[in-house]
Amino acid sequence: MSAAELCVACSRDRSGGLVVRVGMPLADVYLEFLAGRCRPNTVLAAAYYLKVFFTVAGKPPDQVRPADVLAFITAQRTGRCSSDGVLQPVDPGGEPAGVSGATVRRRLSVVSGFFSFLQARGDVAANPVPRGLPTRRERSRPRQGVPLVRATRKLPRILAPAEVDALTAALRTHRDRAMVAAMVLGGLRRCEVLGLRLEDLHVAERRVFIAEGKGGRQRLIPVSGRFFAAVAAYLDAERPPGTRSDRVFLVLKGPHRGQPLSATGMDSILTAARRRAGLGHATCHELRHTCLTRLREAGMALEAVQAQAGHASIESTRIYLHLADDWLAAQYRKAAEVTGAQVFAGQSAGPAGSWR
Repeated sequence: MSAAELCVACSRDRSGGLVVRVGMPLADVYLEFLAGRCRPNTVLAAAYYLKVFFTVAGKPPDQVRPADVLAFITAQRTGRCSSDGVLQPVDPGGEPAGVSGATVRRRLSVVSGFFSFLQARGDVAANPVPRGLPTRRERSRPRQGVPLVRATRKLPRILAPAEVDALTAALRTHRDRAMVAAMVLGGLRRCEVLGLRLEDLHVAERRVFIAEGKGGRQRLIPVSGRFFAAVAAYLDAERPPGTRSDRVFLVLKGPHRGQPLSATGMDSILTAARRRAGLGHATCHELRHTCLTRLREAGMALEAVQAQAGHASIESTRIYLHLADDWLAAQYRKAAEVTGAQVFAGQSAGPAGSWR
């Protein structure tokens, strides 16, 4: 099959697991390997990224060179391939052309992982994805080159208290209110909410066990009693009786009644509630960001926020220092009182250390 004929195909094996293929033998072997290490959505994303790469490169894996990788980066950033044809529609509200730098970096990461897998198997001699562009300090500082793609790290958006109230009021079922409460009060990810099982709810302790966290990391975290109250109302009045699934959140009506709620279904519920509430934004991840930001603003230690969020690195948690305005303002005021006295020896620094 040529690169132009690649397509992402999904099926189920005998055990019910997701099988993802793109039609390229080596890529399919890699996806099968990846399925044993990652979540189904990660495997699906990897399949799509490999399809995009080899469609643009137009070569089999053993013929890909660093020049092809650099040309792929240019094609992704500009939105046009080497033949001057449109590669991907431009998002008017996003990057000026092509896809965002963060998207290019994710795609390069998958491509690099694929070729590292082939290199370990002996299918290719080297990984054609460069680690970065060399600099004059390469000899004294190896592996400290310029990144291939620079992506700005934007502050995540959060919801104001009035927006959270409006969204909650627009939800129509106890189930939906419980799911939103898990994210906005517990900081759970969407996949973690949908993956909750009945045995994961430690009601007496007001804690929730996350059995399938990101990166395979498990954690036991506290969640507000409002979440457990919403779950209790849902289990008593709405959960379909006689269902065999042990998942907490199920489909309530329609042909799939009693089956576990999907990510698409959850997004549809939130989109409809957001529309009814008149909100311009309120995604699942924004609800999670709102929770973690409020916890930091309330004085929760950064290490505790990291444990609550399930971050592997505390560097991922530090972003909430910038969102918590009270923390930065308090630190500035404290330092400004000293700095004002040091800079203006014979002048008044003004009230509260402000310079005038």
